[in-house]
Amino acid sequence: MSGAGTEARPFGVRIAAALADRGVEVVFGIPGVHNQEIYRGIDAAGLRHVLARHEQGAGFMADGYARATGKPGVACVISGPGLCNLMTPLGQSWSDSVAVLALSSCLPNGGPPDHRLHEMRDQRGAAATVTAWSEEARDADHAYALLDRAFAGFAARRARPVHLQLPIPLLEAGAAPPPPAVRPRGPEAPDPNLVTRAARLLAEARRPLLILGGGAAGAAPQARALAARLGAASFTSTAGRGVIAPGDPLHYGSFLARPGSAREIARADVVLVAGCALSETDLWRPNPGFDPAARVIRLDLDPAILAADARSELRLAGDAGAGMAMIAAALGPGAAHAEWQPDRIDAARRRWFAEIDAERPGLLPVIDALRAALPPNAMVFSDMTQIAYAAVEAWPAPGPGLWHHPSGFGTLGYALPAAIGAAVGRPDAPVVALAGDYGLQYTIPELGTAVELGLPLPVVVWDNGRLGEIEASMRAAQIAPHAVHQRNPDFCALARAWGALTEAPESLDAIAPALERALEAQGPTLIRLTPDIV
Repeated sequence: MSGAGTEARPFGVRIAAALADRGVEVVFGIPGVHNQEIYRGIDAAGLRHVLARHEQGAGFMADGYARATGKPGVACVISGPGLCNLMTPLGQSWSDSVAVLALSSCLPNGGPPDHRLHEMRDQRGAAATVTAWSEEARDADHAYALLDRAFAGFAARRARPVHLQLPIPLLEAGAAPPPPAVRPRGPEAPDPNLVTRAARLLAEARRPLLILGGGAAGAAPQARALAARLGAASFTSTAGRGVIAPGDPLHYGSFLARPGSAREIARADVVLVAGCALSETDLWRPNPGFDPAARVIRLDLDPAILAADARSELRLAGDAGAGMAMIAAALGPGAAHAEWQPDRIDAARRRWFAEIDAERPGLLPVIDALRAALPPNAMVFSDMTQIAYAAVEAWPAPGPGLWHHPSGFGTLGYALPAAIGAAVGRPDAPVVALAGDYGLQYTIPELGTAVELGLPLPVVVWDNGRLGEIEASMRAAQIAPHAVHQRNPDFCALARAWGALTEAPESLDAIAPALERALEAQGPTLIRLTPDIV
């Protein structure tokens, strides 16, 4: 560890110790000749290494680990193709605000290109396109400082992935122990004066509305208390599901992307948007639909989101939980007097469920059967697939952080490796992967990793033999469906080849016992579902 003497030892040993000093427990990656020096120190530092089958899998595992544990995920790869393979997961982590530290080796700089192994024209610059920052360590002290910069940013600002590359000669050279880690500080609370003004606006509202995103996922108690105190209605984004209890009669649910939600949002006279970017993937329309006369308040950790918002009257920079607690305190005692009508909100929810059923026939019964079969604390990691598109709206999450979907970057192949990362980080909680037949094939070799680790992981695959969402989109655009039907493998046989268990329920009633067996197994279970089950 870092305190074990001051003599020079290989920097690869020192960097592993520095990671452990900063709270890292697990590293996901693949060793190669260009990063093997990092592996020299992993055991001595007490780090656990999870061997992925592909760098893309390692990146998704780090992402899933971070989402499940609230701690940064770490992925370690080689230079060149290793980093390139990692960039898709880093793009997903960037889009969905996930704290991932990407460590890669790099070739020494200087001199003209000479066609060296794994050579890239600008490896650091390539990674910068999908990270908050991408830096190359000049020496050991610079590397330690960059680690502290990374972990300080993870704790105090909107979570984003970062990339630190380490020149091979630096990894091989001797280095002194790292200094003590700089302990990160948490995010700051918003300006009390702005909080007082926000509380006054909300107190005077007849129809206050809360719109809550993933940035409020750690603030469920404060959000629920504030909504109850105000008698406010609420919406959540996909990432914010579960922040408001699904049984709340004034909660519209995670239906922000429904066109009809704009009509409901327009009824509010004061709106508090907390931890939600109101991005394209939150709304799927140009704007939320605020009434022109509505007073809008934004509460967000990201100053860039606040700076870009010309519509809001008040913009509070700071932690969502602290901000909402301060607003509630500033409101003082008193009963809620809002004018929202639970019957109208319930009718809107029912209308949107009917729209989902019409758009994607046959999926709601399967979704209901899966939901009923899982424990309430189960974490679901979904892929870009029709059944997940329906479920992220129609499956009420009992609490925050229980459903994770690759919303922003929209990457196929996410569910399985991300669920593996979550299961590694949270062995105390049930974890499930939900994938489509096409997306699963992007990263299905990671099933071997799950078998190797003995994870009791149900991997539910919706096997309809087609790219169903693309086929529907082509038809809607009056394009003859092309390249949307594929020949699938025998998924159960493929899973058994890795040593996984398999289930193939033939009825909705058979889903629950299949999931129960999978959650109690000593390894992963692939559960194949087809449209014939309905």
